[in-house]
This record gives sequence, structure tokens and C-alpha cells, in this order.
Amino acid sequence: MSTNDKNGPFAEDTRLIHAGRAPEKFGGAVNIPPFRASTVLFPTLAALDAYDPALRTVRYGRTGNPSSHAFEAAMTELEEGHDAVSFASGLQAITSSLLAFARHGDHVLIADTAYGPTRSFANGILSRAGVTVEYFDPAIGAGITGLLRPTTRIVFLESPGSLTFEVQDVPAISAAVATVNPYIVVMIDNTWAAGLLFKPLKYGVHISIQSATKYVGGHSDASLGVAVCAHQDHWMRVKKAAIELGACASADELFLGLRGLRSLPVRMRRHHQSGLRVAQWLATRAEVTRVRHPALPSCPGHDLWKRDFTGACGLFAFEMEPVPRPALAAMVDGMAHFGMGYSWGGFESLILPSNPTPIRTAAPWTGGELIRLHIGLEDADDLIADLEAGFARLNAALEAK
Repeated sequence: MSTNDKNGPFAEDTRLIHAGRAPEKFGGAVNIPPFRASTVLFPTLAALDAYDPALRTVRYGRTGNPSSHAFEAAMTELEEGHDAVSFASGLQAITSSLLAFARHGDHVLIADTAYGPTRSFANGILSRAGVTVEYFDPAIGAGITGLLRPTTRIVFLESPGSLTFEVQDVPAISAAVATVNPYIVVMIDNTWAAGLLFKPLKYGVHISIQSATKYVGGHSDASLGVAVCAHQDHWMRVKKAAIELGACASADELFLGLRGLRSLPVRMRRHHQSGLRVAQWLATRAEVTRVRHPALPSCPGHDLWKRDFTGACGLFAFEMEPVPRPALAAMVDGMAHFGMGYSWGGFESLILPSNPTPIRTAAPWTGGELIRLHIGLEDADDLIADLEAGFARLNAALEAK
């Protein structure tokens, strides 16, 4: 456990309140003000020559400043890593990290349940650059060794998986990869757990990536990404790639990320409680054929979730028998509290009909009508009533057909 200047140790909730803050450097301000600057002046040639990104010296606004340094320090504390690199979005953190290590002729393995834009980048830019991309069943576990090649450079995980929420055996995969080739870089999209509910760097993962747009920001008003690295050499590669790609986060987005981080543990407990309650209610509905929530025993990978995670967030899905599109529209168009839109992790609840079929190859989707929910911070009874009214509209539309 980390300690602060008063030599703790302290609970994680306490540490996240103080992580990355330095009031004494900013006139006593509790929150670090946004550091908006592009040009940075050096008093002497010696100072110019002394630039070292590892020492957090400031050379140019895009390559690092007090705002990014504070956010990266706080996220490193959260993920229990060595150091971090901030980005303008979660996808930029993913693509930059992949480009930092993959080169022409390499082989990259990606979980078949990965975020759709991750696959789009891998199938597009990464493949056009001469990198062989292969997808694997998220339930593969230690069997990943059967897919490793002499040219394998990266194994990219996402647990739970996007849309269908299968939990991967991250410790088994990481250990198996290290046994075959310790130089293969294991990365994970850890956005669902927000760096709080699961600590992948403790289980052999080298780089934990988040869309801090989601739970870290927490208010649906910022676009932010971060890659937290377990080791200095990996951090230097990702940082170098970020500089070469011109990838950086704005001072205002970093400020919002730091603001959201302070209340993250409190919000996540509410997301967990309300999300699980709604999921349990959905499991009793005749219209629902399956609820895909990792905290439910019926969900794929529940035992792994129970072993490795300390809680759940508010994002999960449920399945129904296929229904005509007009009937589905009758259900989702009239919601009082659930908005319909992409992204998630904010204070508001969301509903999104989804179809994993086009983005699954190694483990094809065979489920029914899939509805993804994000359970926000509203009263759970109000959300259940909203869903109940939605089911009533669905049933009425089906009967009218």
C-alpha cells in the first residue's frame, strides 16, 4: 500500500483524495488549476539541456505540464503502477500504446470481446502497417500459449469484455505469456473497473489503459485517456510514442479528470449497489433470457470476477428473444430516466440496443436481442419503474402486431 508524506499507510479512499495534489505549489489551491501553456521559456542553456521527461521537467506544453503530471501521478497511485501517460481519449491511449510496441512483421493477439474502435484500429491502421492481428476467445485462459508465435509482440486484453461482459482469467493469461516469452507486452483495457475494482498490474499485466472519459471523469463532460505502466522501460516507450504522435490531453480535460477522481470510490459504490439491484430485478422478468452482469453467478466468468475484483460498476447488459425493430423502439424511445447514447460512466443512466455480431470472429455471438445498460446515480426504484414501463410498451407493441 502506498503512503503519503505523513507515512500512512492509508486506505485507498484517503489516498485518492490526496494523489497528485500539491497545494503548496499553487498558492494553496486545493485543486491544481488548469495549466494552459504551449511555449515554455528556459532561463539558461543549461536549463534547456537538462530536459528529462522521466524527471517531469517541463519543455513544451504538449509533452507534459503540471496538469498532466498531476493527473498521471494520481492515476499511477490508483492503478499501483510505475508511471503513466495521459491522452486525449481512451482510444488514443489504446492506439498509441499499440503503436509504441508493434511494428511491421509483428503478431498481435486481441481479445475477441474488445471495444469496437480498438478492433477497427487493429484491422485498419495496424494491419496496413504490416502487423498481423489475431483475435482469441476471451475464455482461453492459459490456453493462450497455443496462439503465441515467435513474432508475437502484444497480447491485448479487455475484462469484462465490451457489450457481452465475459471476464478473462487475466492472471493465468499473463503468467502463461511470461512463461513462453517474457518480452511479450500484455496490455489491458481496464475501463470497466476504473482502476479501482481490479488492479491488473499486480497480476503480470504491463500496461493498464483506461478511458478516463468514463468513471474517472464521472460527469460525461470530458474526453480523457491514460496508460499506466508497470515498468520504466514500458513507460518510456509509451511516452515516446505519445510525443511522436502528438498525442496529449488538454489542461481543462485533465482538470476535470482530477476532479472526478476525488469522488470515484464513493460513486463506484453507488453504481455497484444500484447496478446489481437492477440486474437482479431484470433476472426475474419473463422478457429477459439472460442478464450479463459479472456479479451474477449466471454470468460467464463470474467465478473469476469474484476472485479478482473488489466490486462491479454500473455497466452490464441483458438479452431478450429477438423482437421487431418497431417493438424495440416502443420500449426504448419512451424512457423517462434512461437516455439513449454511447459512452457511459457518468452520473446518468443509459440504455443502448447493441449487436455484437459484426465485431466477433473467434467467439461468434449467438445470443439474443442485447440491451446494454449503464446504471447511473438515480434512485434504483425509479430506474426499475422506468424499465418496467418500457417492458409494458414492448409487450403492447408485440400484442398489437
